[in-house]
Amino acid sequence: MQSNDARILRGSAYAAAPVGVIATVVSAFAAGEKGLVGGLVAMAVVAVFFAAGSWALMRLTQDRPQLAMSAGMLVYVVQILLIGVFIVAFKGTTAFNGRAFGLTLLVTALAWVGGQIRQTLTSRMLYVDPLPSVPPQEEATPVKTGSTDGV
Repeated sequence: MQSNDARILRGSAYAAAPVGVIATVVSAFAAGEKGLVGGLVAMAVVAVFFAAGSWALMRLTQDRPQLAMSAGMLVYVVQILLIGVFIVAFKGTTAFNGRAFGLTLLVTALAWVGGQIRQTLTSRMLYVDPLPSVPPQEEATPVKTGSTDGV
């Protein structure tokens, strides 16, 4: 894992964690024990899905950085689809409050993405290799033409 990738992952988690905790506490006050469980499940889903997505993106772009944009879009679409499948699978559950789960999931996921954006925009990543890929050429020496013009 590159240091920039680790910094972005940490920044995302630091942004999402307090938002998720606040949303979970609000869910617990609004919907009781089932709201608390819904908020905790939502925080776990966001942490697992988005951390796994970041890890997958890091692995995909490790050797081929030119794939960053297309790989990022692919990972994001897969994350959203898997979260949608999770929501549909637990649609009628009585283990937790669905509304508390959904709202906590939404605000925590938005905070995660916001943290990713902030860390990406404020990180100092090199856009070019600092070492030249072509060795520097030696200066050309003047060619003597044998002319007597004094030039």
